[in-house]
Amino acid sequence: MEAWYKVATPREEVREGRSFNPDEFAIALEQVVAGTAPEDYRDPAQFFARTYFTRALREHVGMVLRRLSGRTDNTAPVLTLITQFGGGKTHTLTTLYHLVTSGERAASYPGVGDLLRESGLTSVPKARVGVFVGNAWDPQEGRETPWIDLARQLAGHKGVAALGTSARTVPPGTESLARVFQAAEAPVLILFDEVLNFLNRHRGMAEAFHAFIQNLTVAMTGTTHGAAVISLPRSQVEMTDWDMLWQDRITKVVRRVSKDLIVNDETAISEVVRRRLFEHLGNENVRKNVARAFADWCFERRAQLPREWTAVDTVASEAKAKEILRGRFEACYPFHPATLSVFQRKWQALPQYQQTRGTLAMLAQWIAWAYRDGFTTARREPLITLGSAPLHDMGFRSTIFGQLGESRLAAAIEADIAGQHSHARALDADTQGLLRDIHRRVGTAILFESSGGQTDKVAHLPELRFALGEPGIDTTSVDNAAFALEAQSYFIRRMGSDGFKISYQPTLKKVVNDRRASLDEEEEIKPAIRKFVESEFRRGASIPLVLFPRDGAEVPDSPRLTLIVTDPEAEWNGKNAFREQIAEWTKYRGKLPRLYPGALVWCIKKPGRELRERVELWLAWKKVAQELANGTLGGEFDRAERDDIHLKVKDAEEAARNEVWGGYRFVVIADYEENDGLKVFDLGSGYSSNNETLCSRVIDALKSAGELNFSFEAGYLDRKWPPALKEAGAWPLASLRQSFLNGSLTRLPDPDTTLRTKIVEFVERGDFGLAFGQRPDGTYERVWFQERISPDEVAFEPDVFLLTKTKAQSLTSEVSLTASLVLEPQAAPPKDSLKDSLKDSLTDRPDVSIAAKPSMEIAPEVKTKTLRLVGALPPEVWSRFGVKVLPKLQPGSELKLRIDLSVKVSRDLADSLLSELRQTLADLALADTVEIQESDL
Repeated sequence: MEAWYKVATPREEVREGRSFNPDEFAIALEQVVAGTAPEDYRDPAQFFARTYFTRALREHVGMVLRRLSGRTDNTAPVLTLITQFGGGKTHTLTTLYHLVTSGERAASYPGVGDLLRESGLTSVPKARVGVFVGNAWDPQEGRETPWIDLARQLAGHKGVAALGTSARTVPPGTESLARVFQAAEAPVLILFDEVLNFLNRHRGMAEAFHAFIQNLTVAMTGTTHGAAVISLPRSQVEMTDWDMLWQDRITKVVRRVSKDLIVNDETAISEVVRRRLFEHLGNENVRKNVARAFADWCFERRAQLPREWTAVDTVASEAKAKEILRGRFEACYPFHPATLSVFQRKWQALPQYQQTRGTLAMLAQWIAWAYRDGFTTARREPLITLGSAPLHDMGFRSTIFGQLGESRLAAAIEADIAGQHSHARALDADTQGLLRDIHRRVGTAILFESSGGQTDKVAHLPELRFALGEPGIDTTSVDNAAFALEAQSYFIRRMGSDGFKISYQPTLKKVVNDRRASLDEEEEIKPAIRKFVESEFRRGASIPLVLFPRDGAEVPDSPRLTLIVTDPEAEWNGKNAFREQIAEWTKYRGKLPRLYPGALVWCIKKPGRELRERVELWLAWKKVAQELANGTLGGEFDRAERDDIHLKVKDAEEAARNEVWGGYRFVVIADYEENDGLKVFDLGSGYSSNNETLCSRVIDALKSAGELNFSFEAGYLDRKWPPALKEAGAWPLASLRQSFLNGSLTRLPDPDTTLRTKIVEFVERGDFGLAFGQRPDGTYERVWFQERISPDEVAFEPDVFLLTKTKAQSLTSEVSLTASLVLEPQAAPPKDSLKDSLKDSLTDRPDVSIAAKPSMEIAPEVKTKTLRLVGALPPEVWSRFGVKVLPKLQPGSELKLRIDLSVKVSRDLADSLLSELRQTLADLALADTVEIQESDL
């Protein structure tokens, strides 16, 4: 389908983009009579070329012409034209003036022939016309009063003479007026316009004019070839109390013999507009093709569109309904029917709205802009839709406000629809093709559909779909755009399930935005962001956490897997100085190299302000909810908005939580195969879940990548056994443990506990052996294999070894052989020779003497003895002491251990060390039995 601006051609003044205001489309009847009006109104041929004879215009003019022809059937001597401001009253009076003054020549003017046939006339009767325009009339020499002026127009000096000499001060009676009609020697037509304006300006003549109108209506009933037409406004907005009083008095007078005529004809507005604004409409086949394509699109989706456009009563009428719909599209071309019908459906009851001239003024500016923009930007719209209105143009916007009578909508249009930074423009940033500017178009349609004066001041989804839909655009696209725009807007509200309305009163979202702008950075925003992050990471955490460290010294050097959550202000882009900082903190704790860098798991936020924005929005909604609850929030808000406030707070809080999950998506661990020693994982998008925690999400990601396991099997150690140690078959537990902690082997959440448990299991099962105390000959002081051992025997010391199965088997075989040779049974010596043997062994030593006492008494045997170890213990042998000494004490009873440790550290490290010690004691279940004391000495 061709774009409309390539088919239809606007009139020259429209194409040139001249300034349009409603007055330019208003006819000044007095200027037409005086011959000073623009040629389009002054010249009868041009006037009728641009006049479309609507149903109302044909009925009204036909009635007057029949009356002037002497036919009194279905006519009245006096007609009152009643319409709102700009509804076509003066156009009707001008049409009558040109017809009657032209006489038989009028039959050659466009449209007049059809008018005569419909009225049952063969020609236009020639008549004498008197015109009174109240806003232009002032007393002058020779027309001191309105009736003298009219008499002179109808019959010249004879008419004035027929009134009599008293007419200068007294309104004429019915007989005097009858003499004036006779003096005209032709049918008489009197046209009254702007009567109330005259009464307001010449209040001293009001009573006399009222008497004149009363007598004129009576006199006109006595004629068969005369008529009077009086225009009266229907809208009270344009009338003062004085106007309303006198309109009521005049109406009561004329209605005794008059007939009211409603001038404006809503159904014909499209033809009126097309004739006034376009030179020609282009190729008829093109128009038909466009009409058919749109009608077919609408008919296929008639269940989603307003029924008044696509209603089908029976199956048999479907073809007829489709034909009617095509005709309506063709009759409105190049406009979409909704573009023109909205002014009748929604706007006609607006007090300030000018039915004809107001519509023409808006559409003239609209077309002028759209015509130029179409060629400039190569737009493709086949029809002029409601969404194409140039609301960004201040002149056009001013015209809209003038017709709506509501300039307070300026802020709403600027913020939500057409401003440089409007919500619609932001949403349209990525739209293209047929959906280009879809949010702006939807917002514009909402303005037109919800700003009228009818009872239903709502733009419903079916109306928006019909107004903006076209072949290639589905109704769901319109729906999605409407909901998205409403969700962001400050002045567009949801009304019911499918309605939208724009208002000058802000929504609660606008208030929330204002509160958001006033949030304090340090006192409110940053603490709230940290609280959200901390609460989400702490919930269900299964490994130790370190939150928001300021430097590497605050990160403990522990063998247990530790999750470090960086500050929300720190963002990971993979190439900045922050990566270098994480690499340094992973290798060093302060200035000291870390023993367990592989135990650190960093979780870092992605770049962007999303988390900050979500938290700010939550804080703002909370503030507004509190103000509503306290009654301190000013402004008028819908009850639905007030009822939804708690849901909004909850939704905002949930969105902030979800953004913590989505924002903290980068996991960084130590990996010495990488250039900078760091390996990065992207967790992807995430959402808060009751079945998962952030901590488990990180752990699961590391497990999936093969970087973390909760356990391991014997085969894993077989495969990972260092080649340099394969021949010896012994792996020092200190080295084995370090391999699990520095990233050489898989990470374990709690490596010490897991290693002890698994080694005990492996030794008992016979997968590996355990030994300590290596001798020079390659044997060991103690070897365990295929036997139960205590986890306490598993000490991560350099002289404690994990043995391969083969090595353990060979060592245990040698031990068994030696034992069988040395411990072969011998006969026990006789009891009597024990003393002699002891004596012999001791007498060989000169420093020992034994005195025999025949009467020696043997002291009673002591059953228990208490051993106590007291003294200073160097720190470097602490672990060896625990491995080698404490197991020897365990066979006894009531083993008691107390510690008295002290160390001096710098104040910079004190806090972090204190925190780490408390965490370690808690992990060992010693927090209640071991006290940490601090002093400044």
